Amino acid sequence: MFFARAHYSHPEFLVGIRDFTRPAPGIAAWGLMTGVAMVKSGIGLVESLLMALIVFAGSSQLASIPLILAGAPLWVIWATGFCVNLRFVVFSLHLHHYLSHLPAVQRVMTGYFTADLSYVMFVRRYPHPSPDPAGKLAEQAYLAGSNLMNWGAWISSSLVGVALANFVPQAWGLGFAGILCLIGILCSLATTRLRILSATVAGAVGVAAFALPLKLNIIAAIAAAVLLCLTMEKLQPPASQEARS
Repeated sequence: MFFARAHYSHPEFLVGIRDFTRPAPGIAAWGLMTGVAMVKSGIGLVESLLMALIVFAGSSQLASIPLILAGAPLWVIWATGFCVNLRFVVFSLHLHHYLSHLPAVQRVMTGYFTADLSYVMFVRRYPHPSPDPAGKLAEQAYLAGSNLMNWGAWISSSLVGVALANFVPQAWGLGFAGILCLIGILCSLATTRLRILSATVAGAVGVAAFALPLKLNIIAAIAAAVLLCLTMEKLQPPASQEARS
């Protein structure tokens, strides 16, 4: 997909697949809900299939669908998608230390296929980049396995959701199921006091600004959380910052 054949033949590739079998059902449920939501929102079948196959960003899809249907300006849709996906900028900055030796095409493709949970599981298994080629090969193989499992669970369930959308009654509450999936991911990422505080502030601002048009409360919530984190990081003593690094 995006790595050399040596990565897929490495033992760590199967380890990555095996480790991701645990969160895969949750990813599948979220993908199923997203596929159904695209069709139920009024987006055409062809457009829904293309979005399911190409976009590979559940949060952005769910955030942009109502804006597209409401006829929001293109800049608002782009800004919303950009803000929702800002976390991937942080992910890529961290993964740069692991993948900087790879060609640009492989780095770009790896960034495309790396999602929240595959990133979290990768850094838990490999907290620090390996200095030797054998270790780097193991890292890339593990990341390839978890990414492949994540991508397969998401794409297959999204396509099933698009195909079965007209047969799924609204009473099943798939929208609420999607909220539960997002809460599960939030809980898995809230591992420090600063992250918990930023999530609390973002939630409070999002609710307080709910009356804003065009879902701009999402942008306001993300901006508030980012500003809070940046401010708190600057206020920390140097020794604490070095320990976090």
